[in-house]
Amino acid sequence: MDRDAELAARFWKKLRSDRVVMLGLSGVEDGHSQPMTAQVEDEDGTRGPVWFFSAKNTEFVQQLGAGRRAVAHFTAKDHELFASLDGALEPHDDRATIDRLWNPFVAAWYPGGKEDPNLQLLRMTPERLQVWLNENGVLAAMKMLLGRDPKQEYAGKMADVNLPPRTA
Repeated sequence: MDRDAELAARFWKKLRSDRVVMLGLSGVEDGHSQPMTAQVEDEDGTRGPVWFFSAKNTEFVQQLGAGRRAVAHFTAKDHELFASLDGALEPHDDRATIDRLWNPFVAAWYPGGKEDPNLQLLRMTPERLQVWLNENGVLAAMKMLLGRDPKQEYAGKMADVNLPPRTA
């Protein structure tokens, strides 16, 4: 496996376990991002889609409209991996997907359950992934104090991956 594919696989594994991203919309005047819980369910864990539950009456969903470009920023809980995921984000109302992704955490936000009229499922189709590793930051800092080149410590710890479209 090449280094970019290895780093991408590490990202998808971390995202599956940590799940919280800062999700923002491109081209929105205020340009803010907000925390959202991501769900990934593809078989090989390499391309998504990434799913989010939201509410129709939020400013975020109103600004999303029928869909637009979005970016999700991710920091692993151990701070050893950072990532940025770009792609298309759109409202998605497939009942089978809602049923498949529904869980007690999601249910806590929707008093009407799966039938809540305010429930809005969002689908992100990733197109580009950037991953940065921050392994052994303290060790790298100590090596730098001892005269080692810090660039060498981080060589091979960044990936910029164009994600091919998923075929049906």
